[in-house]
Amino acid sequence: MKLIQILKVAVIPVLTGLSLLSASNKVLADYLTSEGIGGNYRYELWSSDDNSGYYLKIWSNEASPKSEAYFTSREFTSTGEALIYFDCKYAERSLPECPR
Repeated sequence: MKLIQILKVAVIPVLTGLSLLSASNKVLADYLTSEGIGGNYRYELWSSDDNSGYYLKIWSNEASPKSEAYFTSREFTSTGEALIYFDCKYAERSLPECPR
């Protein structure tokens, strides 16, 4: 009988706290950092909730703003890396950083 009381007093509050912590992590979401246009495409630069990674959502200029992204990029470690990728691959700019 005492074991059940101990479980009620000690284990249930701990499990409740852990479930609240895990639920709060799921609420965090990515957020829009910037937008731009280059060549025949436009982009949205998104950041993870903890700023540990960035990715691009890319559309054709003719696509509706409410449409699904034409392409979602891999994750980048910085905004600069992501924007150079867009400039080289989609905006077709000749930057020193672009692969030949």
